[in-house]
Amino acid sequence: MRRMERAGSLATRLRGRTEVAWLAVIALAALMAHTAPGSAQDYPSKPIRIIAGAAPGGLIDLFARTFAAKLQERSGQPVLVENNSVATGTIGADLVVKSPPDGYTLLLGHTASMVILPILNPHLPYDPGKDLAPIALVGEAANLLLVRRESPANSVQELIALAKAKPGTWTYASQGLGSSAHMATEQFRLAAGLELIHVPYRGSTPAVTDLMSGQVAMMIDTVPFNLGHIRAGSLRALAVAAPKRAPVLPDVPTMAEAGLPGVEGGLWLALFAPAHAPPSVVAYLNKEAREIFALPDVRDRLETRGLALPVGSPEDLSAYLAAEKARWSDVVQRAGIKLPQ
Repeated sequence: MRRMERAGSLATRLRGRTEVAWLAVIALAALMAHTAPGSAQDYPSKPIRIIAGAAPGGLIDLFARTFAAKLQERSGQPVLVENNSVATGTIGADLVVKSPPDGYTLLLGHTASMVILPILNPHLPYDPGKDLAPIALVGEAANLLLVRRESPANSVQELIALAKAKPGTWTYASQGLGSSAHMATEQFRLAAGLELIHVPYRGSTPAVTDLMSGQVAMMIDTVPFNLGHIRAGSLRALAVAAPKRAPVLPDVPTMAEAGLPGVEGGLWLALFAPAHAPPSVVAYLNKEAREIFALPDVRDRLETRGLALPVGSPEDLSAYLAAEKARWSDVVQRAGIKLPQ
């Protein structure tokens, strides 16, 4: 009997120790969850890096640095911007894709790197829809159809009539093969039934310079980049490729008003994290983006340049990306656009 009692006492003590051990494991797991990098409780706890897929000084850089400065103020952590314009931002996007999914390396992506180039180049090392977590669409810059001051075209329909009178002789500039301006002009060309000659440049500055000097006949480019030229009278805006007129150019009709419904598009900018980033981190960054781009000083500075700030949810951005992919895939297919091999 005493042996049985001793055995039962030993079993009770072992069971008690096991329970204590399990409680210790559970407590440790809870502590690790509380202190894990990127968790809701402590994020951000170290510097954040934003990869901007463009050179310093442009719209993409402006958005990245505006967001970084405000996020640093609000979070108390350094937020650094790293410009990486190699291969139209695709190298920077791939760098973010390969980063730890902890929310400390973010991407400010744009139309070309997130949609157009993945359509044109299936061999890119990343798939935006699978390898990146959408955070928020933060900015849009509508496109304009532009001609120089001396152009005989004073409206979209006059330009179409002039180009049709001399098919295959009208030239258009873009910032480069596969750029958003290239796609937008091909969309316009298909809708208008024109034969145009594409003259690609390395960026908007040389393209607009040649447009103003008459080296090319027309160009589609963003409102913010060309607002000063239009107001100075060196360029004439014939239409804006957007659902509504640009508030900073209220006299310029939309493409739909000019007789070409569905011709829309421009440069857009969006924040991403690597895929599998913690949902709590994505939610935090989305909340910060919503609030930062709603601040009066931020909104006024960007909207007066002709930018829109449609900051919505991660789900809104995901749906937007799908719609953009469908839109530009159709243009690429119908226009037969291919990158040089």
